[in-house]
Amino acid sequence: MPRGANQKIKILYLMRILLERTDDAHGLTTEELIGALQNMGVDAERKTIYDDIETLRVFGMDIEQRKGKKTTYHVISREFELPELKLLVDIVQSSKFITHKKSNEMIKKLANFASQHEAQQLKRNVVVHNRIKTMNESIYYFVDAIHEAIGKNAKITFQYFTWNEKKEKVLRHDGRLYEISPWALTWDDENYYMIGFDSHAGTIKHFRVDKMQRIQLTEQKRDGEAHFKDFDLGAYSKKTFGMYGGKEETVTLRCKNHLAAVMLDRFGQDIIFRKVDDEHFEFHIKVQTSPLFYAWVLNFGDEVKITAPLSVQEALKDRLEAVLRLYHT
Repeated sequence: MPRGANQKIKILYLMRILLERTDDAHGLTTEELIGALQNMGVDAERKTIYDDIETLRVFGMDIEQRKGKKTTYHVISREFELPELKLLVDIVQSSKFITHKKSNEMIKKLANFASQHEAQQLKRNVVVHNRIKTMNESIYYFVDAIHEAIGKNAKITFQYFTWNEKKEKVLRHDGRLYEISPWALTWDDENYYMIGFDSHAGTIKHFRVDKMQRIQLTEQKRDGEAHFKDFDLGAYSKKTFGMYGGKEETVTLRCKNHLAAVMLDRFGQDIIFRKVDDEHFEFHIKVQTSPLFYAWVLNFGDEVKITAPLSVQEALKDRLEAVLRLYHT
């Protein structure tokens, strides 16, 4: 491109230089700005640099002039501050549902919101024990497709699979397509889930997005609006352990007093505690009595007891007896 043509976008080159090479701790002099522009094929004079910087300030860039032995210019605030970018990088790097490849790609993009100097601080190594990254690179596009279906009020079809002991994909329903009306997406236990309405079963169901494939929008409008009119995603998540389905029951839990904070963290501040004695309290909560719910209760040993209903007590006993039999053979 001829040097004269570059003059028309000189101010954009100047903005890029300031954003990439300056921050609160690092500045550029007028001479350095002129030199950087010349390396891009743009001639500039001191007077035009002053005028362009003032224009960028009017435009909204937070550029500070600092006088010392040499006068320097610094971009001192940005769309994202450095601590915010560090937090986002940590979340991306430690997230289970984002693959290693996509994590690296996203972190590089986040680094573009910082100066070159600050970007070095974003090369972090977040250690998260027992964190297994997903292998499904398509999850990002699936999430986007589900959002599109919700926006267009359309049903979707897809296949759903699990893994067998040979680490092979096994399609559910012999590979037949599911047809579901998607209504919400939620992130639970480091996995994305789609919550939708199954017209054939007449009920709300949820599906792990990384176990879906061949997602297609259909021409059919969504069903289940009445079921989702007053749907509370938070309440749904509270009663569904690890998004593992089961029969919904109202159970009574008796807990040691020191577990009060644990129960409030899990079920929210709306639950009502009733004092049983000096060491215990009880409360009622709606849950889906899945295997993960029973495992969660057993995690507390003798400090949490299901006191009602009897059917849920018996179901837990049956599970315990089945486990004990494994070790008595």
